Order: sequence, then C-alpha cells, then structure tokens
Amino acid sequence: MTRSELIAKLAANNSELYHRDIERLVGTIIDEIGSALERGDRVELRGFGAFSVRERKARIGRNPRTGTSVEVSEKKVPFFKMGKGMRERLNR
Repeated sequence: MTRSELIAKLAANNSELYHRDIERLVGTIIDEIGSALERGDRVELRGFGAFSVRERKARIGRNPRTGTSVEVSEKKVPFFKMGKGMRERLNR
C-alpha cells in the first residue's frame, strides 16, 4: 500500500473528515516517526510494531560488477520489528 492509497482508504472510511486533513495527519505521523529515528529514539505502536535504528559497522565489501574490494563506511539503518498482535493476525 502506498501513502496515497492509505490516505484514500482512510478518507473512504471517515467520510466526515476532509481529505486534506487526512493527508496532513498521515504526513505528520510519518514525519514524527522519521524525526524520532533521526534522534536515535525508538517508536513503538502497540499491536503493530516498533521502529528503531541499528548501526552497521564499517566493512570491506565487493563490487558485484567488477569483483574488486570496496570499503563500505559505517552507517545507520532503520529497522522494523513486527508486534505480536500483527504477527498473530498474519499467521491465522
């Protein structure tokens, strides 16, 4: 599901709300999750899952096209762990 599909689904289920308000709400939620991850915080949505940041150490990688060794620098990557409720819902 894309962001626009999510907004359309929410608008269809909540006809009393304006489409622009739903767009703003979805945008705010995504921005806040992103801001929290930038700060290194963890975002937990009970029953859905938790977003966090993991660090990957520097390493020597390989260029798949040429096969030469390439130095890959240390970086931070987003990580999502599915919540118990969502996992149970998917595995019914």
